[in-house]
Amino acid sequence: MRVAVVDIGSNSTRLLIADVDPARGTVAEVLRRSEVTRLGAGLEANRSLSEEAIARVTRTLAEYRAAIRAHGGEANLAVLTAAVRDAANGDSFAARVRDEFELDAHVLSGAEEAQLTFLGATAQQPSDGRASAPTVVIDIGGGSTEFIVGRGRSAGFYVSLPAGVVRMGERHIRCDPPAAEELQRLASDARAILQGGLPAAERAPVERGIAVAGTATSAAAMDQQLEPYDPARVHGYTLSLEAVRRLRDRAAAMTEVERRAFKGLHPDRAPTIVAGLIILEEALLAFELEHVQVSEHDILFGGALRLAGLG
Repeated sequence: MRVAVVDIGSNSTRLLIADVDPARGTVAEVLRRSEVTRLGAGLEANRSLSEEAIARVTRTLAEYRAAIRAHGGEANLAVLTAAVRDAANGDSFAARVRDEFELDAHVLSGAEEAQLTFLGATAQQPSDGRASAPTVVIDIGGGSTEFIVGRGRSAGFYVSLPAGVVRMGERHIRCDPPAAEELQRLASDARAILQGGLPAAERAPVERGIAVAGTATSAAAMDQQLEPYDPARVHGYTLSLEAVRRLRDRAAAMTEVERRAFKGLHPDRAPTIVAGLIILEEALLAFELEHVQVSEHDILFGGALRLAGLG
């Protein structure tokens, strides 16, 4: 069956149109699009979605709605995550998404977001011994970071922590390029949030990590100096802790304008990539992982499988 999934996150708004085979549990991509819309911009200070941010998202949703109509489909789903969960006007925005764009919009709880992300990230994994090893899926978003620990395709422990790239950047970074003290405070804050929200008993058994979403895929592209971006070379890429630190240091030494020219980094992610790399580093340290596998399959794939009655 053909399905469409829209992910309205704190930093980006993304679309996946795909054909799902319920018998095989496979997702065949028809169209994928992504726009950095920064819905969560200003939320840390104002506690509401700004009119400017809403306008950026609605312009993108109008384009996505047209693409969905052009490609057809039996069902659609729009998932709204941390920014909408946390905003005072989040419910009214979700209602607008349903009414104006004819999308089956759901404001996900942190637990629901984690379950869909784990389902997507572990779909179509190779059937080897490591696929069944205790795994953490790391999903760094704009307003929050989700951690899901499980085996195979079954999630066990999951938590959504308030350490996203937009939220943490707005909280700590004022200088351009960032001052050393700002980077230290951001890392310390992220470390405290992760240590406080990730019980040692859940971290200890984990043997491997899968990282999804914009920070991880950008880091994989930056490490390979991909230009243009190549999803086939990003998906499954092994990103080391050493590489994350090297990329963090290079990006943090640049101004935002200079980062926009960083090979492999989409210019729209230049404002948030330093915060994202710091959060990713702290996540790897929390689980004592020396590397992580980057995946293009995330909550969009999970939503597609859910629409087909799987997971």
